[in-house]
Amino acid sequence: MTDQLLLVVGLLADETPRDTGPDFGKASPFGLVVIVILLIGTFLLVWSMNKHLKKLPESFDPEHPEPDQAVDDGTVVDTGDPGLAKGGRPDGGG
Repeated sequence: MTDQLLLVVGLLADETPRDTGPDFGKASPFGLVVIVILLIGTFLLVWSMNKHLKKLPESFDPEHPEPDQAVDDGTVVDTGDPGLAKGGRPDGGG
């Protein structure tokens, strides 16, 4: 079994180099066009993302909700007790 494996590996390793021609490994102008198109697409995506990120608010604080968000989850209801607004328990335990 080992002799057969060594024979096969030896035959594969002894393969003569293929005649690839003088232009082997040279890129065509089409490759440059593809690279330029990909770079332009990447630039446009980053530019669009930056435009959308500038429209976002500085922070998502729930202290000043919009009128339609006054009762949504995550907004702080002013109860008059500063301990409750910070997440404390009404009995003062925490």
